[in-house]
Amino acid sequence: MASVNRFIQFNNETIDTKMLYQMEMLAGALADAPYLKVTTRKLIELRPKESAISVSVFWRHRSKQVERQGYLSDIYLLSAGFWRNFSLPAWKRFTAESSTVSSLREQLLLCAEEFRLSERIQQDRPGTAEAFAIRQQVYSDYHANQLDQNMKKGFVADAFLNAAYLSLRNSDKGIGAEWEPLLQIWKGLFDARSTADSAAIVGQMTGRLEYLLKSDMVHTYYTFGDTAEKVPPFHYHEGIEADEAEEPEEIETIEEWFHTWHRESEMTESPAMEFELEQGDSQMATGGREEAGADEVQQTARGDSSGEHLEDNDAEDRDMDSGPKRAGGKFGRANEQVVFYEKRLLANDGHSRQIADWRRKQAPHVRALLKELKKRITQRHQDYRTNLNAGRLSKNLLPLALEERPKPFYRKSAPSKELDAVFCLLIDGSASMVDKLDETKQAVLLFHDVLRGLRIPHEIVLFYEDAYEASDREQPNYFEWMHKFEDGSRDHAQEIASFEAHEDNRDGFAIRWMADRVKLRREKHRFLLVFSDGEPSAYNYAENGVADTANAVNETKKDGIELLHLFLSSEPITEEQAAFYRMMYGNKSVSADSLEHFVDQTLRLLKRTLHLVIQSG
Repeated sequence: MASVNRFIQFNNETIDTKMLYQMEMLAGALADAPYLKVTTRKLIELRPKESAISVSVFWRHRSKQVERQGYLSDIYLLSAGFWRNFSLPAWKRFTAESSTVSSLREQLLLCAEEFRLSERIQQDRPGTAEAFAIRQQVYSDYHANQLDQNMKKGFVADAFLNAAYLSLRNSDKGIGAEWEPLLQIWKGLFDARSTADSAAIVGQMTGRLEYLLKSDMVHTYYTFGDTAEKVPPFHYHEGIEADEAEEPEEIETIEEWFHTWHRESEMTESPAMEFELEQGDSQMATGGREEAGADEVQQTARGDSSGEHLEDNDAEDRDMDSGPKRAGGKFGRANEQVVFYEKRLLANDGHSRQIADWRRKQAPHVRALLKELKKRITQRHQDYRTNLNAGRLSKNLLPLALEERPKPFYRKSAPSKELDAVFCLLIDGSASMVDKLDETKQAVLLFHDVLRGLRIPHEIVLFYEDAYEASDREQPNYFEWMHKFEDGSRDHAQEIASFEAHEDNRDGFAIRWMADRVKLRREKHRFLLVFSDGEPSAYNYAENGVADTANAVNETKKDGIELLHLFLSSEPITEEQAAFYRMMYGNKSVSADSLEHFVDQTLRLLKRTLHLVIQSG
């Protein structure tokens, strides 16, 4: 797990996950594409292979209003402008033409289309005017500054693009009289109605630009993203013959381009299944399967489990160890390539003395907490409520004769002393936990002993990703149970003392996986605790991991599950770290300032949550 404190401060960038989630919802709504993802990059980009559009980090480190409106303008341009109103055939024809200033030509066309589409969006959606006004002001100041710098450095092609941008915003700032005829042609964009019109105007300028410029652009102010030529072919699988005479239709818009890639990604794993369904097993025709199963059973055996599992759970445990499961799209788009394994954590011998020492230190705290909680439960437990207007008739009927308004009824209320709650504990099993293992084990053991003492069902699970086996195609993740709901009050201290640190952690996926189990519980109060020592870190799970985790936390809360986060640190937490975890977990994130305080913070968390359970009855 990577630390929040990276060694280069300017690389220590975090994203506002709440705002990014809102932008993603807005982009999906405007484009009518719920699958559309939003990420951040240096420049706005189109990335259909990932079903993603990228907003520009250009807006960072500005006022909150400018940052938000800037991101909104990016979203409007990409999902309400380029999405349906940019012609891919016109773009491909334009970029196929060779030129000594090809980079300038392409960036001029994208600049022209940004201008054309901005005007169109504001006409169709007047509510976008504020965002585009701020965008124009900020970018005008930026290009004016860049124009001066590029002229001083002799980057004339770059300076021309800066001047071209400013001329469309009624700025008089230019780069010389010899460029005025070109800028006059450029202003024909005010009448442009399509990508082809914009391309034609840039085409008129190309010959003169090639003559005046000795070199192409140095900087990149506009980029398209993925190459438009890279469109996936129609997906054939064995058993289906391709019609060679039929040619695929040309893709006209960005929307069709994205949809083609999205459809391809959805079909990636379906051909094998389709082939099995359509073709079957070749042995079936010859009776192969029946022959294979016709042999007599030569020997049977029954194994003997040496673990501490309940007999009722043996079948489920065998299912868990039977093989991997594929996440697909069930656990968030950032985890589509995850395969996960569920199994019991095997206990190692030799921890008995260590467990006894830990419990001896913790015994006063556990006893005091259990005594306090049971006392509170008893106070809420009343056997009888008398002197009521309705209910069961009391044997003492004397008040009927003596009192003007008798209340001879009573109710027998005996609420269960069992707390109507369930707890789950997810433990980060990444490599960075290696120096915190003993303290974490003690905190987990305390958690286990308190809940066992109150007979509250709970689960304790270690989660991690195998970094060495992870790839674009598959990211193996593991869940190892130390204690399960079905285990009741059984003692699994040996398993708790046996867990180890592994490689990476995919927090958003783990939270969704555990929430899926908790949702099946019928208890009134459901709690999910996450013990971790840093930010999410896994294969292709850096920046999008933070957003994915924040989204998982929000989804869990919507399901009525209270999620709490304990940040395990060996030193006092910084304000930057605190803000980072609040961004992911809201105000439900607390920290332990040192290794010695892990157990204390765990005790406080349990005490606070259990008091809430008792008070709410």
